[in-house]
Amino acid sequence: MAQVYDHGGGVRSIQVPIPDNPLGHTLVYVVDTDRGPVLVDTGWDDPASWGTLAEGLTACGTAVGEVHGVVITHHHPDHHGLSGRVREASGAWIAMHAADTAIVRRTRDTRPGRWFAYMTAKLIAAGAPEEHVAPLRDAAPRTTLPGFSPALPDREIVPGELLGLPGRWLRAIWTPGHTPGHVCLHLEEEHPAQLPGHGRLFSGDHLLPEITPHIGLYEDPDDTTVTDPLGDYLDSLERVGRLTPAEVLPAHQHVFADAPARVRELLAHHEERLTGLRSLLVEPLTPWQVAERMEWNRPWAQIPYGSRNIAVSEAEAHLRRLVKLGRAEAVAGSDPVTYVAV
Repeated sequence: MAQVYDHGGGVRSIQVPIPDNPLGHTLVYVVDTDRGPVLVDTGWDDPASWGTLAEGLTACGTAVGEVHGVVITHHHPDHHGLSGRVREASGAWIAMHAADTAIVRRTRDTRPGRWFAYMTAKLIAAGAPEEHVAPLRDAAPRTTLPGFSPALPDREIVPGELLGLPGRWLRAIWTPGHTPGHVCLHLEEEHPAQLPGHGRLFSGDHLLPEITPHIGLYEDPDDTTVTDPLGDYLDSLERVGRLTPAEVLPAHQHVFADAPARVRELLAHHEERLTGLRSLLVEPLTPWQVAERMEWNRPWAQIPYGSRNIAVSEAEAHLRRLVKLGRAEAVAGSDPVTYVAV
């Protein structure tokens, strides 16, 4: 039975399950427009998830075939996964920020062998032990990979501009960090319950009520630019806090108010984490060694293989931030690279 909630003012949400994931579900928002419903995100590409989305739309008084458009907050499969099926069933357009569209296009064009080779090289450079890298080498001969054919968007979300939702005022706010092209969507309309503040904010994964989003690295193998995704995220948080929306409608967990207070909590959390990480760097450490020593939601020994790759990416994002702030530096000539506090 699909869980559907009416948020008032022609906005509803559907809990679309994420298979085998502790997050449980993605909140897909259904926004009424003069041309039919528009979805904010779609959920994971899985038969059960598709069935729940279709059932939820029926409970909202509409159907998949009536969807006018799909607005994607970011390219991750629990948000973008079902977009292609929705478009096939309805003819709806799909909109995404150009930076995440570039990742989708690169994903579609990347041969699995090249992806495995890239991941192997990245992990070796981060100091991963041979027993962790070996499975990637063994998997390299595969010719197919799940999730390597995400739907290519056909509209671009332009930061600062209103989206083409007839009868609604929905403005795109670029909030890079969780992904390079993550966007929040500011519904610049009076809150239906007259709550104080400025409209409502569909926050995707950028601003969540009780958890912090993963901040890792999304890099083009052919681009040598050194990015600072954590710095981007912290800047984006402050920008969203200044909007002072009456209510935040996130993609996970539950709706909440007082976005500025949550922004302050997250800024403090990351400053505390950076301070703790710097204290680890009394001796030179590789990104892998840093990840092993950082605090996670479980001991390192209990973190699954794939999640360790994500953890190392997050550790490296934090290290880059410390370097940018002048609080750490790479040790010249180290291979794999190590970092030390300054």
